[in-house]
Amino acid sequence: MNMHTNVDATHPHPFSRFVAILGRGKTKQRDLTLEESREAMAMILRGEAVAEQIGAFLMLLRLKEEAPEEIAGFALGTRDTFKRPADLPKVDLDWSSYAGKRVQLPWYLLSVMALVGAGYRVVMHGTEGHTPGRVYTRDALEALGLPVANSFDDAAGQVDGQGFAYIPLEVMSPVLRDLINLRPILGLRSPVHSFTRMLNPLDAPAVMQGIFHRGFMEVHAGAAQLMEIPAASVFRGDGGEIERRPNKPTQVWTTHGAGEPEVETWAATLDDGHAPPDQVMDVGRLMPVWRGEDQDEYAEHAIIGTMAIALKTMGKVDTMADAETLARDIWDGRDKAKLPVRG
Repeated sequence: MNMHTNVDATHPHPFSRFVAILGRGKTKQRDLTLEESREAMAMILRGEAVAEQIGAFLMLLRLKEEAPEEIAGFALGTRDTFKRPADLPKVDLDWSSYAGKRVQLPWYLLSVMALVGAGYRVVMHGTEGHTPGRVYTRDALEALGLPVANSFDDAAGQVDGQGFAYIPLEVMSPVLRDLINLRPILGLRSPVHSFTRMLNPLDAPAVMQGIFHRGFMEVHAGAAQLMEIPAASVFRGDGGEIERRPNKPTQVWTTHGAGEPEVETWAATLDDGHAPPDQVMDVGRLMPVWRGEDQDEYAEHAIIGTMAIALKTMGKVDTMADAETLARDIWDGRDKAKLPVRG
């Protein structure tokens, strides 16, 4: 990221027009178009904007709240900077993970492992550390002895070799990793926390997204339409991750290409609406639950319920009931002796 302030004060900086669009006041400001958003993010990632502009840009967007065109444009502008292998591996499902967990363990990881064991190819991507007190996917992967990709080529090889890869944000874009880590400096989340969920680095035809605030479901579904993702689902997951909360009804917005969103409500699968927080958050419990040695009803329902949404998003079933049945069959049929992915 270009952090210097030595600019030519006699001429407008090329990036300044994007800040001006957002900062002209209530009567004159407007949303950025998709193409403006795409160009602006590409300029930031190429180091063509200075720190003051980037900070102002991100906070003006945060104050205004992001539009679907902006989220889509930022994701596309970021993807324009990716240095990917010429031949991408076949991937079934893209799974973003940027929030971290603080109340329940990351049970979604066992959903992913069960899907991989059933033959589906899954690519995860995310980051960690931007919010203290949370357990992040990378922490859990390392505790399980599972690999973390150090390049796009490495990720492609892992997908081809064992059906799974986790790509850290700094591998996809070091500048975005710097930007997402500005949260404690700016005091607020920025649009980076939103659009990174839509980066889909290896072009999976089905994309899963978890969010924390309900209002973002329409924004993310709209962005998926604009990007014409073949199948994309977004729902309010536990802690903002892609994890269904079995003790509450879950509303899921699903889009197919540029079509209008389909909105479905998945019923709670546990009668008790209250789930006490995990006071310990010991990721060492993940493997005992996988092996069936630790009988945790909440965890099992979260794992199966999350898988069910993924299976329906991928088009493997037509109904919610069939998705629940297939997810249960996959979970019951897993190889309890070992995970399908090796470190």
